[in-house]
Amino acid sequence: MKNTITTTAMQCSAVLAAGGFLTTGCGSPSDSGSGQAGTTSFEGRGPITLAAGRDSTGATQAAVDRWNKLHPKEKVTYIRLPADADSQRQQMIQNAEMKSDAYTVLSLDVVWTSEFAAHRWVDRLPEERFPLGQMVGPVVETARYRGGLYAVPAGVGGALLYYRTDLLKKAGIDGPPTTWARMKADCAKVNKLIEAKGMSCYAGQFQKYEGLTVNFSEAVNSAGGIVIDASGRPDVDTPAARKGLDFLVGSFRDGTIPKEAVTYQEQESRLAFEGGKLVFLRNWSYMNSLAAKSGIAGKFATAQLPGLNGPGSSSLGGHNLAVSAYARNKATALDFIRFYTNQRNSTAFLEQAAFGPPYTALYDDKTLIRQYPFLPVLKQSVLHAVPRPQVVQYGDVTAAIQQQAYAALTRTKTSAQALRDLQSTLLKAVDQ
Repeated sequence: MKNTITTTAMQCSAVLAAGGFLTTGCGSPSDSGSGQAGTTSFEGRGPITLAAGRDSTGATQAAVDRWNKLHPKEKVTYIRLPADADSQRQQMIQNAEMKSDAYTVLSLDVVWTSEFAAHRWVDRLPEERFPLGQMVGPVVETARYRGGLYAVPAGVGGALLYYRTDLLKKAGIDGPPTTWARMKADCAKVNKLIEAKGMSCYAGQFQKYEGLTVNFSEAVNSAGGIVIDASGRPDVDTPAARKGLDFLVGSFRDGTIPKEAVTYQEQESRLAFEGGKLVFLRNWSYMNSLAAKSGIAGKFATAQLPGLNGPGSSSLGGHNLAVSAYARNKATALDFIRFYTNQRNSTAFLEQAAFGPPYTALYDDKTLIRQYPFLPVLKQSVLHAVPRPQVVQYGDVTAAIQQQAYAALTRTKTSAQALRDLQSTLLKAVDQ
């Protein structure tokens, strides 16, 4: 995604105001103290900003408040970007292409590291400043590009299958399903209950946005397929990929997935589950803290995603913190990232918002497991997760996946045709 935006002060102010950003002005390479793309010096202290998606749990603001109380002369302002990942990415790229210092620390989806590093929108970080050896290996790798560290893991995302324990128990089902076929069979039993009248079986996130890329990738991976292989080549025009997409398409057709789920993002799907409309739901770990305060508190649990022939594969999610190449006060930014991503704050994020921690030890802490029974399930989800395509042209790749998957789900194309078209488009995207 390329935006042709000039950098005059008037245009800069207009764009930032239209986006609802908080800013002290737009920097340029000639501004005193502003950053240069690709620099690795971290100098300057003072106020900074954190650009991150809107957080309904309040945990992000709480962490910022903790920092501000300790560092009154180096305060952080939390700039709340839209909740959906596509809009977050667009605004961050817009900010970078303007060479603006409005954003200091960026909360990047784990699949954006390569793109932002390759375009020199974020700085390479000094590895020795961070306890990477204590963190989950696959998650640390999402923060690297060509051998360098360009971000630091702040939160880990692994998909979980949420299910209604009360309904499964009453239907005589002894545990969560491990396959798609078993899940549908379980729903058939549950739907015979008076309490389950009008409930749908399953949903994920199927609106045309980043969540659809995630759900499509998980279906393909859970059927034994791959979107882009280890060598960086697309491989979606395969029988395995078709089985994965056919599961989603067929589930919409036979009513396993409700028709309205084609409009679901994370929030809509969570509310549907909490509102008693779904027996099963695919979502991230953060939902635990919110569902525990809803009308289904004590009536749900989590499991690994089901797959074609056994447990499925999650996409690897989460967020990493990076420093904008055009930011001011980078010494403060580096210290803030160290603070925000330390083990103490990771524990607080788990406690306040059920965010997956990047530290290996926290998943094995018996006290935490007693408080948060989903931790062992999340650990398995993360360890067996498959990264989404980590490519420089990620915007083109995810847009292509969303377009073709949505066409199949809405039955404007067959699964076979959608995958053929997707293979062709992805080949062009990765060759750029």
